Amino acid sequence: MSPRVETPPATVRVRRFTRAERWTHRTTAALTGVCVLTAACLYIPELAQLVGRRALVVTLHEWAGLALPAPVLAALASRAFRADLRLLNRFGPHDGRWLRAAVRRDRRPGSRPAGKFNAGQKIYAAWIAGATLVMLGTGLMMWFTQLTPLMWRTSATFVHDWLALTVGIVLAGHIGMALADPEARRGMRTGTVSREWAEREHSLWRP
Repeated sequence: MSPRVETPPATVRVRRFTRAERWTHRTTAALTGVCVLTAACLYIPELAQLVGRRALVVTLHEWAGLALPAPVLAALASRAFRADLRLLNRFGPHDGRWLRAAVRRDRRPGSRPAGKFNAGQKIYAAWIAGATLVMLGTGLMMWFTQLTPLMWRTSATFVHDWLALTVGIVLAGHIGMALADPEARRGMRTGTVSREWAEREHSLWRP
């Protein structure tokens, strides 16, 4: 009888995201990328001169922004996606511990307890969802100039422009965090992560 061979924990893969969740993330990222790039071409003079065709850039920006909520709305048909939304919307005592450790840059084992999503991911998800709704609302006020008073359009432009700058900064931080964690990126790309990573980074998660 041949001896039983134990599989190293690092090679054991666990399911983290379904195909619907991964495509929702990719589509949302693509639309967000179009919004950011076209906004840069509209507001940075050097890029505006380089690209030209301002009317086309404006049209792309408007329609990409209008379509931005569509992937999330479509993904609500997925039970796994709805379950993850509930997890993202719930904060517990362990999230406070995670945040305090993150502020102190404490990386000791067990110092950052997290479920499927850590506190940073929950805050980012809530913030970007709210920012998207505000950007959509102010963008519509700027688009339909015949339906909104001048004061509303002026205020909407101010909020839209400054919030767009903030979104760009936060997105850069999000991308930087992803680049620093290859296994997290692999989970979003393939849907699975190593059990060793899951136990280290999300010790309270039971896949």
